[in-house]
Amino acid sequence: MTTEADKNALWVFGYGSLMWRPGFPFDAHSPARLEGAHRALCIYSVLHRGTPSEPGLVLGLDEGGRCEGVAFRVEPGAENDTIAYLRQREQVTDVYVETYREIALANGSGQTVRALTFVADPTHAQYAGALDLEAQLRIVRAGRGQAGPNIDYVLNTVEHLESLGTHDPLLFALAERLRKEIDEELGG
Repeated sequence: MTTEADKNALWVFGYGSLMWRPGFPFDAHSPARLEGAHRALCIYSVLHRGTPSEPGLVLGLDEGGRCEGVAFRVEPGAENDTIAYLRQREQVTDVYVETYREIALANGSGQTVRALTFVADPTHAQYAGALDLEAQLRIVRAGRGQAGPNIDYVLNTVEHLESLGTHDPLLFALAERLRKEIDEELGG
């Protein structure tokens, strides 16, 4: 069920750093679920969490499955600025396909909305595909870009997923290994 107000609103679906750092004005947000794509560390980051010579890994929506994240309703009047901001943030290297998808709000309303989201482009040179845990660990440990260490990106995302009560087994396994290594480095 979609309300008339929501038909005219711009919704944005966040599944990675947009969940914990949207960077645009919104007047409502809700946990949400997208069917037909899943969250995956499938994008080599050559700017935000890595460099061209030592790329990091960031999340993308890859085909198949489902993804739980956060839906944000953009404040009225801020739609054009928000789209411009998101294009500048997410499309620096055009590794994502900007698209609108139906998402289900997980706030008990039974409501679905059409939301702007960014899906991984499997034909792009930065598309990493499905990497095993050891490869992810190696890349994430070394990645550092303009937005900081790749480890911070993974741990912040997992922390936010935990606060939503969402469990992402592959991402959580990676975070567990990273946390253990950090604890060992700190002598704990």
